[in-house]
Amino acid sequence: MAKLIECVPNFSEGRRPEVVQAICDAITSISGVSLLDKEMDRDHNRSVVTFVCHPTQLVEAAFRGYQKASELIDMKTHTGEHPRMGACDVCPFIPLTDVSIEEAVELANTLANRVATELAIPVYLYEDAATSTKRKNLANIRVGEYEGIRDSIATDPERKPDYGPAHMNLKSGATAIGVRLPLVAFNVYLGCNDITVASKIADAVRSLTGGFRFVKALGFEIQERNQVQISMNLVNYSKTPIFRVFETIKSEAARYGVAVTSSEIIGLVPQDAIIDVADFYLRLEKFSRNQILEVKLSEVGHKTEAAVETFYDEVASASPAPGGGSVAASAGALSAALTAMVCRLTVGKKNYATVKDELSEIRDKADNLRAELTRLIDTDKEAFNAVMAAFKLSKASDEQSTHRDKMIQETTAEAARVPLTVMKTTLEVLRLALVVAQKGNENSISDAGVAGLMGRAAITGAGYNVRINLASLKDKNLVASLRKEWKTAQDYGEQLASQIQSVVESKLSR
Repeated sequence: MAKLIECVPNFSEGRRPEVVQAICDAITSISGVSLLDKEMDRDHNRSVVTFVCHPTQLVEAAFRGYQKASELIDMKTHTGEHPRMGACDVCPFIPLTDVSIEEAVELANTLANRVATELAIPVYLYEDAATSTKRKNLANIRVGEYEGIRDSIATDPERKPDYGPAHMNLKSGATAIGVRLPLVAFNVYLGCNDITVASKIADAVRSLTGGFRFVKALGFEIQERNQVQISMNLVNYSKTPIFRVFETIKSEAARYGVAVTSSEIIGLVPQDAIIDVADFYLRLEKFSRNQILEVKLSEVGHKTEAAVETFYDEVASASPAPGGGSVAASAGALSAALTAMVCRLTVGKKNYATVKDELSEIRDKADNLRAELTRLIDTDKEAFNAVMAAFKLSKASDEQSTHRDKMIQETTAEAARVPLTVMKTTLEVLRLALVVAQKGNENSISDAGVAGLMGRAAITGAGYNVRINLASLKDKNLVASLRKEWKTAQDYGEQLASQIQSVVESKLSR
């Protein structure tokens, strides 16, 4: 089964749909990212976004969400019922299939470093990514919310972030990035508007005040509905199931002469959590999850996975795209992947303690370059298709013919620029691969060598695609400029690849 990881960033915006949509668009601009859900709450002024992807796309997708949120959300003017400290308030990673907690923690640290370095946002790590027991609980980090952290972060050592500056980013606030298991965001509405009642019932079920071990709860007044709400996170739904919490709230509410009017689940919910509820209330006998139609359909789907068309199938098909340009980008992505792999096989080893920091940084850069080159696989295909679409434009009139010629030239120029970008991006990979070959784990020297070979193939192959498109361009100045860039990248790429090969051959000959 393919690796899959879930991300559920919470943004401090629940009243402007266009802003939330822009954030979602930024996240899904990364190829391979699937948006599963987005929930907006006006009273809380908060949105919960859920997306899944392969771990290699996760950091870049999440970072783009942070970047867009920092552009469009101003925490200096933000108000809402829900506790908050930043534009992207919290960003948990949830391992789903074939991804370990340790891998997810490493990704969380990579994202935290980028958010802190590139956006100047203080970052706290929580739950399984926490650097101290005090920070495992998000509520401890968010005490005082935006205003409290703003006023104390520079002076209180307990407020020092795990990454980034020890002062508040006034516009974007601070953020928490963590790793956790799937939780259920569950709200229960009461038939009254007395916040005191809601707060007392929240105390009764909340772990910190003597309630259920795996429940976080707060009472809120929902003015729009003229009701109060107990808002909860059930952080382990198997040990504290939904029905148990719901029944307790009903019982506590009855003590105050108040009825439960409804409940809601925010975002997505694991199937087993709902099965437990159905089993409890229906008192089913001998019920098994294998009786659920969707479970059986999913099993059938996994068995036929091999029949799904892969990238290699697309390349091998009669369609001209994806073609050599996309394959060159793929080779560059593999070069970056191997570079990062050797770093991971080096960092943490006693004999390589002196290069730990340097190779940790290279690992993170290689992961980002791999994501960019993976995106360029589709970009090259799209550029080629745009050229083909331009050739299909009508030339029935002089005006249409002129427009067609113009579009052919513009799309062809772009079709040359995309593989040129592949070349330049892969150059960055080869710079890293050379250091890895020189300083990385010598047991993986062959992997560093293959990284160099794949990088050389990417640069040479992408170069072919630059040159074939230059032949169709009429703008001589543009052709000269792009040709110069191609030649510079090609020569430097050969130089780096040859250096890597020399290092590898030298170490293999010992």
